[in-house]
Amino acid sequence: MTIGALGINGTSLLALATKQKAFLAIVGMLVAMAFFPTNFYTAFNLLDMLNSTSILLILAFGVTLTVISGGCDLSIGGILVVAGIIAIKLLDVMPMWAAILCALAFGAFVGFINGFLVVQQKTEPFIITLGMGMLLTGVAQQLTDARPVPASNPDFMMIGNGDFFGVPYLVIIMLVCFAAAHWLMRYTAYGRNLYAIGGDYEVALYSGINVVRTKWMAFVISGMAAALAGVLLSSKLNTGSSIYGETAALIVNCGVVVGGTSFAGGIGGIPQSALGLLVFGILDNAMNMLGISSYIQILLKGSVIVGIIWMDCFYRKRKRELV
Repeated sequence: MTIGALGINGTSLLALATKQKAFLAIVGMLVAMAFFPTNFYTAFNLLDMLNSTSILLILAFGVTLTVISGGCDLSIGGILVVAGIIAIKLLDVMPMWAAILCALAFGAFVGFINGFLVVQQKTEPFIITLGMGMLLTGVAQQLTDARPVPASNPDFMMIGNGDFFGVPYLVIIMLVCFAAAHWLMRYTAYGRNLYAIGGDYEVALYSGINVVRTKWMAFVISGMAAALAGVLLSSKLNTGSSIYGETAALIVNCGVVVGGTSFAGGIGGIPQSALGLLVFGILDNAMNMLGISSYIQILLKGSVIVGIIWMDCFYRKRKRELV
């Protein structure tokens, strides 16, 4: 699938570059690293950086749908760990493909419950999904007795650690997910309806859109994406653990917003969310290359988040004033 087939041409790339502050941050970091004597620009490091960020990107693609519809999903960390543990535990009693499907079905089920509570019962998505994530983390600790659960199937480990002509399977799976999610949001009625719901719920409702089913399905897709990410992470580490998803939800939701997808709904997209997560991926890699201490890394991450969000809000304010 080509870039043109995804609807990303030269003009749209230029517009994305000028509007997205996350893109400017990425360019700034890439330029800055050229002045340091590191191995940052080696093909191995760049591919490894993309490989390391792939799981967070898959999480972000699902979360983007819920954010565009005017919600959010903070349960993805809990879904990630439980799905990975389920897949590993079921490997001993069924074929690998069946164990993975069961893990994905679990993610879809949790997404269904989230959708029911948020959309059908009209509860606050931030609180409900945060609580669901905490609940699932507790479930993961009960399933594992708070201890790592190793996988014994070498084929399962190859999913997260193998490669195809030097390109890691994780990167390939992430790119497929990116293409599918971008196509869904850009070229289908479902994607357009999600934007309409996030833009104005009441207008979308009176326009004849099935707002309940459409927004509900966004949480189901987000749950499945989180479960897939959990399976891939457990495969990569060859272990399932209840601690893997402690910060995943906050990082991913923050990265989605940094990329330009608004929590107010109706604004953003899959490429924008990918840029937001790549900011963190490149920043982590660059700081590790430079030997920056973990305390300073946290400070710099916070500064980048605040700076990008401030610049984006300032740009939109000026644009409204000019109009």
